Amino acid sequence: MSSNVPLTPDQAKLVEKLAPLVKRIAYHFMARLPASVQVDDLIQAGLLGLLDAAKNFDDTQGAQFETYAVQRIRGAMLDELRQADWLPRNVRKNLRRIEAAVADLEQRLGRSPREQELAESLGVSLEDYQHMLQDSRGYQLLHYEDFQESEDSDFFDAYVPQGNRPGPLEILEDERFRRKLVQAIGALPEREKVVMGLYYEKEMNLKEIGEILGVSESRVCQLHGQAVARLRSRLKVWTQA
Repeated sequence: MSSNVPLTPDQAKLVEKLAPLVKRIAYHFMARLPASVQVDDLIQAGLLGLLDAAKNFDDTQGAQFETYAVQRIRGAMLDELRQADWLPRNVRKNLRRIEAAVADLEQRLGRSPREQELAESLGVSLEDYQHMLQDSRGYQLLHYEDFQESEDSDFFDAYVPQGNRPGPLEILEDERFRRKLVQAIGALPEREKVVMGLYYEKEMNLKEIGEILGVSESRVCQLHGQAVARLRSRLKVWTQA
């Protein structure tokens, strides 16, 4: 159905009912995206996805509209991200430096290194280190680029497994990986563990988590970034298999 075709009254009601969901999904996405991404762009893309969902939904198939709409909203937002350089190379490089520093210090200290220790290991001030963490929005536990042959290729366009190398879905479905992930999350410093639980289990956004912890949204972003760096460091073997 053409996007230029006007909504029927019933379709308009569906869009009005779920419009707030678009904003919530967009803000939840933002913790996993670099600061260069504008939330308004995601919301606009998501609203277009919601409109398409309302026009194309077939209730005879048995699916609930909200479930169908969420898929279309997320898909529209991902399409928007495909068109952008969603994580600058210097940010990727800095995060890999942090991961290496985490691994080195954990081995030498026998515990999770503190922020100040990581900053000193990297030869930067604590403030600069925290800025590096804040810039890391968009760096995932299993980053798309872990499964690329080079930084010039685009995971979003296509993913073709190389030889016997496992893909992202295969890794996430691996029971041993899940057990290691649970162990790694359990070993996180308490505040970072809370952030991960509130974000991924309770699906709260950064602002909501900040209100619970009594810290700023940017501080939550830093804690999230540091937790991801710790987890990636501990689970590196799974992305380099």
